Amino acid sequence: MSPAGAYLLPLSCPLPSDLLPRPKSTRPRPPIRNGEASRGRGTHRLGWGGLWRSGTPCRLRWTAAGARAGGGGADLKPEAFDVPDSVPDSIGFPKVVRRELVSPALRPREEEEEEGDGWLGAVGAGLETFPKRWVIVILCFSAFLLCNMDRVNMSIAILPMSAEFNWNPATVGLIQSSFFWGYLLTQIAGGIWADMVGGKLVLGFGVVWWSIATALTPIAAKAGLPFLLVVRAFMGIGEGVAMPAMNNILSRWIPVAERSRSLALVYSGMYLGSVTGLAFSPLLIHKFGWPSVFYSFGSLGSVWLTVWLSKAYSSPFEDPEISPDEKKLIVSDNVLKEPVKTIPWRLILSKPPVWALITSHFCHNWGTFILLTWMPTYYNQVLKFNLTDSGLFCILPWLTMAVSANVGGWIADTLVSKGMSVTIVRKIMQSIGFLGPAFFLTQLSHVHSPAMAILCMACSQGTDAFSQSGLYSNHQDIGPRYAGVLLGLSNTAGVLAGVFGTAATGYILQHGSWDDVFKVSVTLYIAGTVVWNLFSTGEKILD
Repeated sequence: MSPAGAYLLPLSCPLPSDLLPRPKSTRPRPPIRNGEASRGRGTHRLGWGGLWRSGTPCRLRWTAAGARAGGGGADLKPEAFDVPDSVPDSIGFPKVVRRELVSPALRPREEEEEEGDGWLGAVGAGLETFPKRWVIVILCFSAFLLCNMDRVNMSIAILPMSAEFNWNPATVGLIQSSFFWGYLLTQIAGGIWADMVGGKLVLGFGVVWWSIATALTPIAAKAGLPFLLVVRAFMGIGEGVAMPAMNNILSRWIPVAERSRSLALVYSGMYLGSVTGLAFSPLLIHKFGWPSVFYSFGSLGSVWLTVWLSKAYSSPFEDPEISPDEKKLIVSDNVLKEPVKTIPWRLILSKPPVWALITSHFCHNWGTFILLTWMPTYYNQVLKFNLTDSGLFCILPWLTMAVSANVGGWIADTLVSKGMSVTIVRKIMQSIGFLGPAFFLTQLSHVHSPAMAILCMACSQGTDAFSQSGLYSNHQDIGPRYAGVLLGLSNTAGVLAGVFGTAATGYILQHGSWDDVFKVSVTLYIAGTVVWNLFSTGEKILD
């Protein structure tokens, strides 16, 4: 028989005593093919770092003398032989020895299947090794995706609903504003609740609450206007706790070096949720009627909740599945284990960086809410696009924000990991988030091409998204233990800016022009830049 392809071990291979091969009884073996050892239990194809190819078939001989001389080891020596049809007196390695000595490429197929059950085992192993903190981030991302899908669907469905129920513009405005009644109510309350009981319960409650309210919207609309207003306010209550709860969870799960990109990914879920809602709502309405939008979008919350309850935990200390190495990485950032029992309001409100957060959030959201609320009107009245084109172009800024937020998050975390102070990084990113929109809004007064106007609008919102790595990350920097409360405080100011700014824009347009609208926004962006750079910090000031 041809000897090609046989393998030899080094002349001396000491093995621990508990791994010594055990002699096995003699039994017939199947014929051995050229170039390999038996695939039975006695001998195996070997693929070890010390193997080399030889022109002579061989088997391994274990000697007691070698074991005595090696102090518990064994000498494995090659011995040339002619390959017979059966191999008597074969030596069987214990399973653990086989697994160490035999490379995966040369291991018998039955052992491969035993280890991983094929590709399914490989997929399972991949999921097991995926960092648990990023599972939490992805689940929060999907929750925020649903959040804005359920929020923007009314802006599309209100058109056929108004025709069916004969609502006038004043009634439509009342319905649209009713969402903010509940949304304002639970910003601070949601932050307190999340900091005290943990973000898992609060975010789960929020998603279930607003999903039920979304699904009940068609029933409430047919029951009467008061019922619809109550349901929309209930929806705002559910969505109002989402941001504080998410902030609480990520403050406990995410190390500082990954904070910006994790928050950017979660907030990009809101932007993509708006894109998804604006894209699919017209299709569902056209094919199945306007109630289908609320039923289909609302039902998605139950799917999310199933995964959330089985995979999410408020902190890594509560998660029995997290690896010790990952827990050590997270805990090294001094994330506190115990939930908050009391909120030190006097201490919180006495800190200038907290007021910098609140003021900057107000200045930021004034411009952002105006652009997102009045953009279709601007496209229609100034750029002379029809309503269909206006809706289509409304998607572009959301897509730009989703991309820019993640780019900004990656840049911010890279700067932090390279040694730049968190304070400087936050000031740089938020300055871009303020001055970028201010610059591009001033250009709108000088462009006459619709294409250039759309480009300026997209760039304005794209640079605005860098705020996710600025003020939106800062709550966890200055007070990770009170991150939910801090976001509740600043976002309350942000929501008020949206409400007042949207109303003020209508008044300005009635007595002035779009240039005046943009000038007010630019002024607030510049004021926010000054306040932020003077009083903000990236250091922890609340314990």
